Amino acid sequence: MLELKNISKQYNKRVILDQVNMTVKNGEIMCIVGASGAGKTTLLRCISGLEKIDGGQILVNGKEFDPYNNQSNDSVIGVVFQEYQLFPHLKVLENITLAPTMVLKKKEAQAKEEAMKLLTGLSLADKAQLYPYQLSGGQKQRVAIARALAMKPQILCYDEPTSALDPGLRDTVKNIILELKKSKMTQIIVTHDMEFAQQIADRILKVEPIRS
Repeated sequence: MLELKNISKQYNKRVILDQVNMTVKNGEIMCIVGASGAGKTTLLRCISGLEKIDGGQILVNGKEFDPYNNQSNDSVIGVVFQEYQLFPHLKVLENITLAPTMVLKKKEAQAKEEAMKLLTGLSLADKAQLYPYQLSGGQKQRVAIARALAMKPQILCYDEPTSALDPGLRDTVKNIILELKKSKMTQIIVTHDMEFAQQIADRILKVEPIRS
């Protein structure tokens, strides 16, 4: 279970997050929605350790957790970025095995075997030896999901996973998220798409811009 207690964040003295509280149970899908500038991506970045919180507590399974400073963060919280952030000079399989071999110290053969299982499950086994530029947007999205899953996180975060996808690919991402729910993966999704959120979420947190 992930708990946020009184999370605060400022940029240049401008308050972005003010005393935010949130609880996500194990295996639950939480969608964070809100207008542009409301702080939903900032909140996700704080949860995933990309930003340092200014105040409050983050707890995982009842224990205080600092995603910003925790050296093994990738095995606790994974992130699927809006722009995918795949390494352009590495093939798909290499993109997925890089962190498990370097961070988790897995043997290359084991990392490749696990990566191929993920790619097969996401209907990408035939793309393993391609470079990111040879993939469509939807395929890059699935590779980004596979790369995050390869680190075996307890919690998987997504930043606007459907923002650049057509309706058919949007449904593909929805189905992937719902399949991961069956495996008890805890998922947190930032989205501007309320219809998408309503289709997949167990609960929805709406964040509002803070008026100065």
